[in-house]
Amino acid sequence: MISINNLTVSFGSWELFSRINFHITESDKIGLVGTNGAGKSTLMKSLCGEMNPSSGSVDKPQHVTIGYLPQIMEHHRGRSVIEETMTAFAQSNEAEREVAAITKELESRTDYESEAYSRLIERLNDLNDHLAVFHSEPPKVQAERTLLGLGFLPGELDRPTETFSQGWNMRIELAKILLQHPDLLLLDEPTNHLDIESIEWLESYLKDYNGAVMLVSHDRKFLDTVTHRTVELMLGSIYDYKVPYTQYTQLRAERIAQQTAAYENQQRMIEKTEEFIRAFRYKPTKSNQVQSRIKALEKLDRIEIDETDNATLTVKFPPAARSGDVVYKCTDLTVGYPQKVVFRDADIEIKRGEKVAFVGRNGEGKTTMMRVIVGELDPISGESRLGHNVDCGYFAQNQEDVLDKTQTVFSTLDRIAVGDIRAKLRDLLAQFLFRGEDIDKRVSVLSGGERARLGMAKLMLQSHNLLCLDEPTNHMDIKSKDILKQALKAFDGTLLIVSHDRDFLDGLVDKVYEFRDGHVREFLGGVSDFLAKRRLESLQELERTSSKGGSDSSRFFRPSAGADPSQRSWAPPVTATGGYDSKSDSVTSSAAAADVRVSYEEMKARSKEEKKRRNRVAFLEKEIEKLEARMKEIESVLSAPKEGDDIMELTREYLECKRDLDAKTEEWYEYS
Repeated sequence: MISINNLTVSFGSWELFSRINFHITESDKIGLVGTNGAGKSTLMKSLCGEMNPSSGSVDKPQHVTIGYLPQIMEHHRGRSVIEETMTAFAQSNEAEREVAAITKELESRTDYESEAYSRLIERLNDLNDHLAVFHSEPPKVQAERTLLGLGFLPGELDRPTETFSQGWNMRIELAKILLQHPDLLLLDEPTNHLDIESIEWLESYLKDYNGAVMLVSHDRKFLDTVTHRTVELMLGSIYDYKVPYTQYTQLRAERIAQQTAAYENQQRMIEKTEEFIRAFRYKPTKSNQVQSRIKALEKLDRIEIDETDNATLTVKFPPAARSGDVVYKCTDLTVGYPQKVVFRDADIEIKRGEKVAFVGRNGEGKTTMMRVIVGELDPISGESRLGHNVDCGYFAQNQEDVLDKTQTVFSTLDRIAVGDIRAKLRDLLAQFLFRGEDIDKRVSVLSGGERARLGMAKLMLQSHNLLCLDEPTNHMDIKSKDILKQALKAFDGTLLIVSHDRDFLDGLVDKVYEFRDGHVREFLGGVSDFLAKRRLESLQELERTSSKGGSDSSRFFRPSAGADPSQRSWAPPVTATGGYDSKSDSVTSSAAAADVRVSYEEMKARSKEEKKRRNRVAFLEKEIEKLEARMKEIESVLSAPKEGDDIMELTREYLECKRDLDAKTEEWYEYS
């Protein structure tokens, strides 16, 4: 579909990448990976035509369409959310007008055998095929479903776009691109401003997308779920693997290990050959052998080990002073702004040494709660206090707004550093990959990942025993996130973190507070436990609130004051004056008796179906357990292969197990 041929991008004498080649087919789902600054965004801009490469070409057929979501974009104003989203169908509307014009022209023409008439027919067929995709259902229905999937509430669709944050406007742009159904989707960090639920919706959408996808993401789980091919940009070169991200890391390590072993064997052979040549060069009886080996060395195809970017963060948080047993506590806390209450009646207690995550949909109050804890915002009511001897360090989500763009990397730290640390600023910056001339860069030219690293370096200028981190991994590459995660696990203080990155949170936190529908709930355990509980509760809630048989009895249930809408208590029908309506009750009783007789057979049928469902779930759980056990065995062998192990066969079996596991897990979710 699209060919990238000898593509080179350079800035002056510095080459970002050189003579790269690869091909994108119609159904590829590609994860584009590499460290911050490797050129991923630049490559995407070259593919969609926003940037001209220094040399080389991007060849694509004229009919192929590309949708591009950049990291930073301009947002439109003056329209509601739904109106702005409906502009995605402008191309479709234009196609409808062209269909009408061609149809009218064909009615008046009689040159049925001419080439011009044939071209009109072909164009009409192409347009109708295009419209068939767009008109699978009404455009507004498509737009509303996409916006709701990305986290908007039904009541927010008529709000002006300018009343939403940059992250929410990014979702509008993403919805517009998805609704255009381009042949190739280019998504540059689409998950940065999405909450966990929206990420899961986008995963499902892209997994089943009928077209090609290339995306940049630092969410390992997102990449593993969506992609089946990984293209790595490293030190100006490209490496192409036909596997998802996790398998790519394993295969890449194996490839480097095999190259290293082959290189070392060849070097030993070369050394022995050169020793033979030196020893017998001047002996007439060995002259033929010496010449033969000299020629063999000249013809030898020398093995080279692929260059690897081994630059890594060196993050180690300073030792934390001991705080009181209770680090933070709030009771009956109501928080918000003059125009809106965000959540009510929150009770939160965080103890020394705990690692706690705040999760929930965007706009539910996670960042607002962080601001209350660090003292940037006063609550509306309730009690909020830090514990004894608590020293709080705060990493804000919007580093782009927090950092002074006119300052350099070095001066950003130099302005706030005090004491002995001033002499070690260059060493500290080197730990965060700001070396040499990088420390003189202005903040305004830094990438998102570089700003995140600089903000984290600021945080380490002082020793804190409570770290409050609001989306610290946004824009960070996967390797940097892994190193930060290990440093946070080793941190001996207390951690509060807001993040939507499931892989980053998994194994890091031991308690979760969920912000949802104006309330805060506590979950003990890690993020995987929380997600499992949430899925189960969502299913139970659906069962409680659904009325599949069409019974009108739901009219007589109303939530008690302040209760969760899903927890409903029975209430009798009432009259307009608030009295008890006995007539209505007797009618209802008669109808209910009839419903009981009718529903008996339904109950038997449902019982039978339920038994089948439970048996299938039990079978799937056993199969999933077997597959996971086998995959662990293979992983153990691949991590330390021995002589005689068939790496390719084991990798093939692993991938087959993974596909089977994904299918059975998806079926388990459906039955559960």
